[in-house]
Amino acid sequence: MTVTIYNRATWAPYVAEEHWEHAAAAPEPSDNPNWNPIGGVFIHYRGGFNPIGNDYENETACRKDIAEIYEDHRGNTEKFDGDIGYNFLICRHGNIYEGRGYERGEANAAGYVDDDLSLGRNAAFYSICGLMRSNHTATEDMLRAYRELIRHLREEAPRRAGSRILPHSYQFETQCPGNLTMYAQMGSTIDPAAPWTGLADIYVYDTQRRVNATYASAPGYRQCPQNGRTGWPTVLSLTQGLQHEHGISPTVQNFGPGTFDAVRRRGTLPLYEFNPDLIGIYNGALWCKGYWTSVVPTLWTSDSEAALQALYGDAGLSYSNASTRYDMWPHVARALLRMDQFRLVPNGDGNIRHIQQRLNSRYVAGIGIPAMGLVPCDGYYSRDVQQGFMMALQYELGIPPESINGYFGPGTQAGLRGRGSAGLTGDLRHLFRSACYFNSPVPMSDGQPPVAYNPADIDTDAETSTHVEWLRAFQRFSQIPVTGTNDYTTWAQLLVSSGDTDRPAAGCDCITEITPDRGRQLRSAGYQIVGRYLDEHLPPDDPYYLGKALKPGEPQTILDAGLRFFPIFQYNGTQLGNFTYSKGYDQGRAAHHKAVEHRIPPDTCIYFAVDYDAMDTEIDSNIKPYFQGVGDALAEFGNRYSFGVYGSRNVCSRVSREVGARWSLVSGMSWGFSGNLGFSLPENWSFNQIREYEFQPGWGLDHDVWRQGADPGVSTLVSS
Repeated sequence: MTVTIYNRATWAPYVAEEHWEHAAAAPEPSDNPNWNPIGGVFIHYRGGFNPIGNDYENETACRKDIAEIYEDHRGNTEKFDGDIGYNFLICRHGNIYEGRGYERGEANAAGYVDDDLSLGRNAAFYSICGLMRSNHTATEDMLRAYRELIRHLREEAPRRAGSRILPHSYQFETQCPGNLTMYAQMGSTIDPAAPWTGLADIYVYDTQRRVNATYASAPGYRQCPQNGRTGWPTVLSLTQGLQHEHGISPTVQNFGPGTFDAVRRRGTLPLYEFNPDLIGIYNGALWCKGYWTSVVPTLWTSDSEAALQALYGDAGLSYSNASTRYDMWPHVARALLRMDQFRLVPNGDGNIRHIQQRLNSRYVAGIGIPAMGLVPCDGYYSRDVQQGFMMALQYELGIPPESINGYFGPGTQAGLRGRGSAGLTGDLRHLFRSACYFNSPVPMSDGQPPVAYNPADIDTDAETSTHVEWLRAFQRFSQIPVTGTNDYTTWAQLLVSSGDTDRPAAGCDCITEITPDRGRQLRSAGYQIVGRYLDEHLPPDDPYYLGKALKPGEPQTILDAGLRFFPIFQYNGTQLGNFTYSKGYDQGRAAHHKAVEHRIPPDTCIYFAVDYDAMDTEIDSNIKPYFQGVGDALAEFGNRYSFGVYGSRNVCSRVSREVGARWSLVSGMSWGFSGNLGFSLPENWSFNQIREYEFQPGWGLDHDVWRQGADPGVSTLVSS
């Protein structure tokens, strides 16, 4: 990969005539024996506030500015050794210009980095100057050029750069590199070793700098990154600042009941707040939420007021109603200092957002359920929305507000079996149909398109044909009785991944050896298939050894009892560190050998387990590579066996869709997993694990719904 660097001759024509020859010549070799850029690069900017005379409207202006730098530096022979001080310069159009090139520059100031005598600021670092003033922000073209130049300096330059990326201001009193500072760090978007993340936000960056500087000495305060990107570390640092201003000490990274009560007791909306530091926190939080607010952090301006009013409206709350405005302020303050979004985000669903806003308007602002906070209004059904939805449902089922907790417990279940299973109208009917919409669309078999819930059915009491059609499709797909009504089993299936845990199921899985007697007991209890583990990663003398692996001859014992079985493979699948490509590859090979050893026939699906609540980022970073390793290992043996996935709904869906798992064994009984909240059953679900119980003393079973027409499991063995 090559990088285009314009040589000195491109900007030399704009220097004084008597300097043309020197300016256009190749950089003079450094005679300093200490020149070796092992540290990395320093990032600079042009500096100064010059909005009229130098906005770099075209490339000629950029080259003229480099010539001006050259003349300025050339005149300071003591500091810059008679030449331009920077190694390279980058303009807003993304062009890279040669200064000192690969020779030693003199722009990083004297001294050493971190008092390391091997890391002279000039001797061990390249210097790269962005052509932008203090009132300018970087363009994407400029940042991409920085990234590409740094890659070149690390990998291709005659003198290779180290990995550090530092701002000129690092351990040095200067404002340089201005608005480039938030990028001048390892792991930022200009670091070729990190993913490209695009432009950051200067106002979020100012918020981060201000909160760190203001509360550095507050008891318990934790610094947030200064990178111009909103995230939990930033809003939690703002939360600690809020606590400090309300007299809470030590501060903690949590907006809990104490912080909520402190805001409520103060009872002061930002418009009437006289504490400039509190105003700075509120403005900063609005910036982090993506609202345009005051550019002067400590001033509550008309922009600030308009932003807050917009936030109230986006959350489904009235700002014009004074009572609502004051009553909801503690809730809004808490929402400000979370990562919840209240505007429709990309790919968000406007109908879901309408439901979210109604939850806030009716149940938080209207009824005032004590345990309920504002739910996000971003168009996504998430854990927080599900919890708020459950609280709303509990209220409509008749549970007293002070007893509402959002838990799918006995009281809620009893209410659903009673009032919830009767004829529905009004708010309870609205919640049922909202739950239908949350679970839409329903996959269909035989290549038929999915059935989407008609949003017009949410806000009507009419028993429409489209509502009943969708409900029946959902019940068939979930393998529950197809009644077309709001019976308890359907409610449960809509609300939690385990569904009705008392419903019959033909499948089970366990860590216990299936002996002839146990096989007969399972068959008598109505089970037709049992899941068993192919192997165990611990030796028998390990204190955590479970003895869960299939025993020699056990597969035939299971079949002789009139049962089928499906193989599961898990080596410590409860920890993220277990999931790497290499471990997936090794475990895929081990699973193949164990399956052959047990005479399991070809074309059998082996389920590899993700036995914890993996987040989307972890699925991307670890889970998918693990399953790619599994697939590659099985492919080396001719794909005698296929691989399936055990995990949350989200894990199963993503691994199936993006890596190619054949079948899914869903950990539905873990209904609190974020990967089971707001996600539909995967299209290829074969088993849904809905309940764990003690089948016999000392013999625990997982109760698994076995989907008709899905994975047939193992019904015969091959000859050894």
